[in-house]
Amino acid sequence: MKTPRLAVAVALIGALFATTALTACGKSANAGGAQTKQLRYQGSVGQVTPPELAEDLGYLGDVKLKWIGNTISGPQDIQAATTGDIDFGGAFNGAIVKLKASKAPITAVLGYYGSDKDSYIGFFVPENSPIRTARDLIGKKIGVNTLGAHSEAITKTYLKRNGLTPAEIKQVELVVVPPVNTEQSLRQGQIDVAALGGALRDKALEHGGIRALYTDFELLGPFTGGSYVLRDDFRKQNPDTVRTFVTGTAKAIEWSRTQPRETVIARFRTILTKRARNEDDSQLKFWKSYGVAGKGGTITDTDFSTWIDWLDSIGELKNGKLKPADLYTNEYNELASGGAQ
Repeated sequence: MKTPRLAVAVALIGALFATTALTACGKSANAGGAQTKQLRYQGSVGQVTPPELAEDLGYLGDVKLKWIGNTISGPQDIQAATTGDIDFGGAFNGAIVKLKASKAPITAVLGYYGSDKDSYIGFFVPENSPIRTARDLIGKKIGVNTLGAHSEAITKTYLKRNGLTPAEIKQVELVVVPPVNTEQSLRQGQIDVAALGGALRDKALEHGGIRALYTDFELLGPFTGGSYVLRDDFRKQNPDTVRTFVTGTAKAIEWSRTQPRETVIARFRTILTKRARNEDDSQLKFWKSYGVAGKGGTITDTDFSTWIDWLDSIGELKNGKLKPADLYTNEYNELASGGAQ
């Protein structure tokens, strides 16, 4: 059964697309003319995304990025890409499945974040919390950054695998908390469990007094969790630009894997300084990896089939079950075929 919040989200996405689809076409691409060399995007405060790293390393050639602000969540980012307010956006792969199911004309072209032994999203409780099992979460509040995305999917997968019924799962409340406030909310007792990832997770662990109840890595192993999407009309009108962007970003992901961690972090600090957005760079010291599973962000069927099956099982795919091939392409990623080094 579709939960009310997810039903509303899907309805809003569909309405948003329907009212903007006609005007979105051509906002960036020049139909019949030269391919655009500027890509509009949203960033993240205090973080360096793979495309930003790629541009700084010179991997994007004559393609330039234009920052228009910071995103508040993955679903918001890919909705903005769908409506043409930006040229590419990134989100949890399950959110991409839902948006595609609403008939949005988008395609995933590159994985950009994931989970491994060093980079994962954990769900933490205070050290002295009585919560020890999935069943203990009934009637409790879990703080997440947004609904209908990575943390919700992982949590409901965890609950289902541990024997909770659909009715019991509904009694576990997911509460939206800004990521920078999540640790504090947990320590003040405003929430019972905190979803924490990246530097915010490591800072919280450094402060002590918390323990992980479950993590996405423990649940699923290493996996690519999110991908960048582009509108289909944009891809068709700007194929060379898209190839440069995707392959350059793929090379940046691999650069981050092969360089010493200290070298990558130093580069991140330089990028934050140069862009002069008055950001706190203290969390960069906790960076370990982007967590992407495939070489250069290469996407596989499994990256989407896991979430297609989950969404289908809870009745979210009303327009028919999608196939992974409906959702992504590696055609622009030269690292996927070994064509770029």
